[in-house]
Amino acid sequence: MIGCTTTAPMPVAAAEQQSPARDYLIGPGDVLNVIVWRNPEVSMAVSVRPDGKITTPLVEDLVASGKAPTDLARDIEKALSKYIQQPVVTVIVTSFVGPYGEQIRVIGQAAKPQALPYRQGMSLMDVLIAVGGITEFAAGNKANIIRSMDGKQQKLAVRLNDLIKDGDISANVPMRPGDVLVIPESFF
Repeated sequence: MIGCTTTAPMPVAAAEQQSPARDYLIGPGDVLNVIVWRNPEVSMAVSVRPDGKITTPLVEDLVASGKAPTDLARDIEKALSKYIQQPVVTVIVTSFVGPYGEQIRVIGQAAKPQALPYRQGMSLMDVLIAVGGITEFAAGNKANIIRSMDGKQQKLAVRLNDLIKDGDISANVPMRPGDVLVIPESFF
């Protein structure tokens, strides 16, 4: 059997907009499972407080926000080494929010405006699914993404109506950590 398939290359502009692969960074609101091997009495699930810190048995007020889970595990091991000989710690993120600068915020006429944790490869369609789409009063094709690039704010026009109602996949753009999607109300 012989078949022929072709794939169109991703446009250069879209390829440049994708974020590079990187470790997940813990943020306020994340829930962490801290496991200390052979020490269940100091193992527990903890929430990262709004100040970015966590408290576990024997370790008080340790900064967790902005760190990768493995880096936090090493910090906990260091703090526990005063009380436990050669502790082995694993940190598992069980509920994701991420640092504020890594979140995608959706404001305006979304069905459920909210801040979302950024995921690698996230697109505008992924964001719209997470917020339940747009309201009947939204001016979807007048929406914008506010993005910080090199310390400057950029305003990128997006076409939500074309994407959602017409199925125009060319309107589906890659999202970046820190993006703000603004969906204005239509005026009749």
